[in-house]
Amino acid sequence: MNHPAPIPDDLWAWALDHLPDARTVTDVSWARGDSRVWRIHTTMASAFVKIGPSVRDYTRETDAYAYAARALAPHQAPRLIAADHHLLALLTTPQPGEIVRGLPLDENQELLVHEAAGQLLRRWHDYSAPATADDRTAVRDAVTGQADEAAACLQATRPRLTPDEQKLVEEVAHDLPPLVVELPLVYRHGDNATRNWLWDPENGLGVIDFAMAAPGIAVEEYVWLHGALWTPRPSLRDASPDTAAP
Repeated sequence: MNHPAPIPDDLWAWALDHLPDARTVTDVSWARGDSRVWRIHTTMASAFVKIGPSVRDYTRETDAYAYAARALAPHQAPRLIAADHHLLALLTTPQPGEIVRGLPLDENQELLVHEAAGQLLRRWHDYSAPATADDRTAVRDAVTGQADEAAACLQATRPRLTPDEQKLVEEVAHDLPPLVVELPLVYRHGDNATRNWLWDPENGLGVIDFAMAAPGIAVEEYVWLHGALWTPRPSLRDASPDTAAP
C-alpha cells in the first residue's frame, strides 16, 4: 500500500483557484508508483484532483472526459471541472457509489451490477465516431505488438501448455493482426474492470478512470472480465446485455 503523499504546493494552489472554499485534502492514490490522486473536501462538497502519469495519459483522459459528458448521464461518470496541461492535472467531480471490486455483494446484486455495466458500456460505445485511417493504423500496430508478445511468451510457457493450447496461441498470434482491418472499431474505455466501476443503490452503476480510453476493438474491453471473473462464473457474463462480448 502506498504511503500517503502530501499534495504538491503548485497543484494545491491551482486547485484553490477553482475551489476557493477547499479545506482539506486526502491522498487516495492507487497502490502503484504512477498513481497520484487526492480528494479535496470543500465546505459544501468534494472533488478529485489527479496528476496524469504521462502526457499521453493526460491527453487521453481529458479527451475521454469530454466524450463521457456526451455519452453518459452525470450519475454515470464524473465531470471535468478543470485541466492544466503544464501540471498534467485534472480536477473532477466525485462519482456516487463505492468501488465494486471487493464490495460485499450477494449473487443477485452481482448479476445486477454486471447487467448495468454492460448497458453502460454499450451506451459508451454507441457514441463512437467512425474510425479514421490513423485509428486503424494505430490499433493494428498495437495488436501486432500484442501478438508478438504472445508469441514470445509462448516460448517460455510451452512446457506448461498442452499441444492444443500451444496451437491456439500460435494461431491467434498469426491471425489476429490482419483481422483488425475488418473488425469494427469503437472508442474504448480501455480499463473496463471492477476497480473502475462504482455501484450506488440509488443511482446505479458509474465508471471512472479514463486514462486508457482510445479507439480500439470492442472485444478488448472484455479480456480482463473473462480472465478474472467470467470464465469461472459464466452467469456474470450472461448477465451482460452487450452483444459485443465474446
